[in-house]
Amino acid sequence: MKKEPKVLDKIKTIINGPSFEVAEEDKNFIYSDEARGVRLQLDYLKAEVKMKKEGIDHTIVVFGSARIVEFDSAIKNLKIIEKELENSPHSEVLLCALKKSESMVRKSHFYDEARKFGQLVGKSGKNPNDCHVTIMTGGGPGIMEAANRGALDVGAKSIGLNIELPHEQFPNPYITPELCFQFRYFAIRKLHFMQRAKALVVFPGGFGTMDELFEILTLIQTKRSPSIPIILIGIEYWKRAIDFEFLQEEGVIAPNDLSMLMYEDTAQEAWEAIILWHQKNKTPSFKHCHKTKSTITL
Repeated sequence: MKKEPKVLDKIKTIINGPSFEVAEEDKNFIYSDEARGVRLQLDYLKAEVKMKKEGIDHTIVVFGSARIVEFDSAIKNLKIIEKELENSPHSEVLLCALKKSESMVRKSHFYDEARKFGQLVGKSGKNPNDCHVTIMTGGGPGIMEAANRGALDVGAKSIGLNIELPHEQFPNPYITPELCFQFRYFAIRKLHFMQRAKALVVFPGGFGTMDELFEILTLIQTKRSPSIPIILIGIEYWKRAIDFEFLQEEGVIAPNDLSMLMYEDTAQEAWEAIILWHQKNKTPSFKHCHKTKSTITL
């Protein structure tokens, strides 16, 4: 029976209405406050499924500043500012920029150490496709880039957990493409940082680096997460940046809380400390480690 025009118009209105749209295709619904729980699940699940598929067993997580670059880049930036100062020698803005650039030149060796550390972890597997222990970073530039780059240097896979930020955050080109993820929520990203972590290596950094460090310290202190070795690279930097001994003296942390931290200056020292920690604690996944002349392998 032929439908009347008014009936057809009503059916058309129903079909084109947001309520009739399939849930996962309804963006207004998916991005609503009420659907936040679903978005949290999806944020976690996508990376989890992919990492399982790629055979990621354990990770060693590297944190550090996105602003620390390799020496050549740091020198190039410094020379640009020095050139600008020739024309405006009293510019407070340029003088401030000069001081920061000089600092980045001094800290550029941490980029090299992070890259070396990525190489050490990358060479620990039986072959380039061995993901038993894999480098994981925040996926951005600076120290994160260096660690991913080191893994790529030796043909190993590495992981990058990116998140959308106003600045400084974009995927570095050294992450294994199928292991480069973009997260909506910091909480889910942090969960993935800890879920498979067998060590945390923290290079000099700012608010973001310290946020991640203290998050993991708190989880371990409160026994929400198992103990893992936490290595702070750059003894002079960290001793000045955070006075943990003062916190202990003031009674706001316990004396044994300090035992969660180890301080080293080089990638090789950090890698050896991780291996020794797992040997001492008889961690099953690391029990077959041994030393070689060039590195330590698992």
